[in-house]
Amino acid sequence: MFVKICGITNEDDALLAVAMGADAVGFIFAPSPRQVSVQTVYDITRRLPPEILTVGVFRDDLPDRVFDIAARSGVKAVQLHGHETSRHVAQLSENVRWIIKSVVAGSPEASRADQFGTDLILVDAPEPGSGKIFDWHLVDAIPGGVRLILAGGLNPENVAAAVETVRPWGVDVSSGVEATVGRKDPVKVRRFIAHARAAAPPSFDGGGEELYDWLDE
Repeated sequence: MFVKICGITNEDDALLAVAMGADAVGFIFAPSPRQVSVQTVYDITRRLPPEILTVGVFRDDLPDRVFDIAARSGVKAVQLHGHETSRHVAQLSENVRWIIKSVVAGSPEASRADQFGTDLILVDAPEPGSGKIFDWHLVDAIPGGVRLILAGGLNPENVAAAVETVRPWGVDVSSGVEATVGRKDPVKVRRFIAHARAAAPPSFDGGGEELYDWLDE
């Protein structure tokens, strides 16, 4: 089970997420209460283990700007959280190896999620970052053949039910494991990761190793 802790704003929280077993950490470059600077992210990414997937989150930025920020910050992957098209993904894929495309649950884009040119699809609530969950059965409209990452209102109390219902490839959380906006709660992070992994189907046993093999592809 791939677990991404997003909305990281400081080194302590990044190291905490890694120590608790997260596979990926996300840094928000788009306008947000959790927005961070390129220099801050660079200072953090250089301290993280190489097997951790570092992700920069963008919204409706030009490909050249996304690539520039990704390169200067040291993130390995980018997450496109706006209205980006398959053309944006194609342009970025020339220089970025891993691209996560976000779609809103129940939207027309979600039903065409296999046409973006990346198999990493994050399904979020209509109001990203709101901490609100959505009807998980809307995920049924997502085409097969993608690595589905579930987001939107997840927290330590509901992530197990979400994993059992949706059976995603991964889960993503930000506000659901915070003590205050932009600061993570160690207990919530630990419980979220533990509950997500415990609820994962047997095929995800050893999920960390599966991820490392995927990163080496």
